Amino acid sequence: MSRWPAEWEPHESTVMCWPARAEMWGDLFTDAEAAHAEVANAIAAFEPVTMLVPPRNLERAAARCGSGVEIVELRIDDSWFRDSGPIYVVDDAGGPVATDWLFNAWGEKFLPYDADAAAAARFAELRGHAVRSIDMVFEGGSITGDGDGTVVTTTQCLMHPNRNHSMTQVEIESVLRDELGAERLVWLPHGLALDDDTDGHVDNIAAFAAPGRLVMQGCDDRHEADWLRLDVDHRVASGALDARGRAIEVIVVPVLPFAEIAGERVVVPYLNYYVGNGFVIVPTCGNEADVDMLAVIGEQYPGRETIALDVGAVLAAGGGGIHCITQQVPAV
Repeated sequence: MSRWPAEWEPHESTVMCWPARAEMWGDLFTDAEAAHAEVANAIAAFEPVTMLVPPRNLERAAARCGSGVEIVELRIDDSWFRDSGPIYVVDDAGGPVATDWLFNAWGEKFLPYDADAAAAARFAELRGHAVRSIDMVFEGGSITGDGDGTVVTTTQCLMHPNRNHSMTQVEIESVLRDELGAERLVWLPHGLALDDDTDGHVDNIAAFAAPGRLVMQGCDDRHEADWLRLDVDHRVASGALDARGRAIEVIVVPVLPFAEIAGERVVVPYLNYYVGNGFVIVPTCGNEADVDMLAVIGEQYPGRETIALDVGAVLAAGGGGIHCITQQVPAV
């Protein structure tokens, strides 16, 4: 059976995509480019980074990223490679396999998406990795795993009719068991209230820090819809059993920041962070609780440098965060 390695396990590299859908970013397009370059260079201080760039943007990406980031030409529609890219598993022989799922732009919300739907297989083939295609609509941001058989997701996303409307929960679990080695799925009811684009991806609200230990986003403002939604999620997760029969310990990051950008109110969850070789990179937006919340997150990943990048509002305006624009290739 294949095993999906935990994000904190050693990486060969990180893969990202350059912003491509100018009409989606609007006046923030240049800011989005700067944010992607800043994230790429922060990661490149710790591990190799590959930036996939459509032909028309090659010069811009190379100039903004600099020599520390590998620029690779690939046709893409959007920059959310966590969802359009391959999810790497390790096979029984210890080799990497790029699982290539159906991608429909989060329920066909953004058109066109044909290039993104082909991007996972194209990238893996470019790198010479084995590819396994799976006939189910699925996105990497909809799950978090502990590398030991436990996967957490949200019912709001995986059971949404704009993904796999004919599949039951049991059928979805069966596919994830076969393809990712998910022996135990924990279904949280809700994603964030403002997460309309992804229909409640779990990477905004939860991330495993170790087997048996789940970091979760909280909301300490009772006037926000997320106060109730996240409280319910915490109670579902707390004490749930993982694949090894352990009761899951939940660590809550209690503050949920919001920001105003380009006339839009956006939510900037700390939990949309990315863990790599010696680092944890966290999206921020200048909230007064940043220092304290980063300390809570950093305590869960001893031996790694915790880095705050003030790109959270810009990325949230596009529909995601730092975790959403990154995808790890495990070292095997």
